[in-house]
Amino acid sequence: MNEDYGMIKQSEKADLLDRIRPDAIVEVIQNKLMGKQFKNGEWVDNLELKKRALTEQGAFEIANLMLSVSSQNVSISKLKDDEIKKRTREIVVTAQCMALDNWRDYGIKHCDQLRFIHQIVMSNTLITLKQSEGEGIRKLLMGTIQEQSLNQTANNGGGMLSNLFRRNKDE
Repeated sequence: MNEDYGMIKQSEKADLLDRIRPDAIVEVIQNKLMGKQFKNGEWVDNLELKKRALTEQGAFEIANLMLSVSSQNVSISKLKDDEIKKRTREIVVTAQCMALDNWRDYGIKHCDQLRFIHQIVMSNTLITLKQSEGEGIRKLLMGTIQEQSLNQTANNGGGMLSNLFRRNKDE
């Protein structure tokens, strides 16, 4: 086997892993919780969302809680449905307790803010963890890497079997 093949395969895997960024949504959620929207390349206050916005501390702590499941490691792990449900429930309950215990610091003035936090944390956590159910992302990565390797082998004149057939054809 060609030594370059192993290096290329590792490089492709690293490139693909860099593209899987479940943590990127956490920054979006944090800013949305603070009542901001992304305009012209920056996060700016949205006056219509400010009524239900959390303080910077509240948004940061809730978003930080979600980082525990929003990582590449979690995305490429192999989780079962019962593990996903249990972990989601634990994170949602923790978020609710944090919001209730720190309601003043988080700027919580209305019950709908608590429901809003609950729905955001529940949705993001569940969807992020579901990506790893049955090795979904891992299988996608491996399939993509294998396909790229096959394409590269074909573009480089084929592999050992292809060279064998070419030799026999030339004779």
